Amino acid sequence: MKTFFHNQLIEAGCDEAGRGCLAGPVFAAAVILPKDFFHPLLNDSKQLSEATRFALRPVIEHEAISFAVAQVDHQEIDVINILNASIKAMHLAIDQLSTRPEMLLIDGNKFRPYWGIPHQTVIGGDGLYASIAAASILAKTYRDDYMMQLHESYPQYDWHQNKGYGTLAHRKKILKHGLSPYHRKTFRVNLSSLEGEK
Repeated sequence: MKTFFHNQLIEAGCDEAGRGCLAGPVFAAAVILPKDFFHPLLNDSKQLSEATRFALRPVIEHEAISFAVAQVDHQEIDVINILNASIKAMHLAIDQLSTRPEMLLIDGNKFRPYWGIPHQTVIGGDGLYASIAAASILAKTYRDDYMMQLHESYPQYDWHQNKGYGTLAHRKKILKHGLSPYHRKTFRVNLSSLEGEK
């Protein structure tokens, strides 16, 4: 895994978590790592166990030159759509960095330019560049923490297990209990195939 895209520029890797969920906010993180950063376990957060992600989070936060995490809630997602919300969350995270990056590495192929800073989109970037992988881990773990807290108020949806993703079990819970105040109303939840299993 590469640490940087341009070896002469201060780079921030950016990624989001929760884009495909049926409930809760989308989180994004921006991380600036030292050029010599290395950790043998660092990888795309989706390729890591939950325990490994949470073990890596304090390492990233301690070693990073700067990092920030931001979110856009479910209500705004319904207004501006999930793609725009994901990009906005990345912009909000970049806003909070204590060191201004000179280059942004963005996971995926969609981004809206951030004022005054060039960017490079990278499909599968969270498995290629350390700073994006680090951002993916922070976004994912902070969002998981949020959904665990939300689960305490809405235990009927098992968000401590599914974290708001559209699993079969989660969709069955929606069929049984209806939508919570934290579900994204504009997301289509296919319940027709579950009607006989209510």
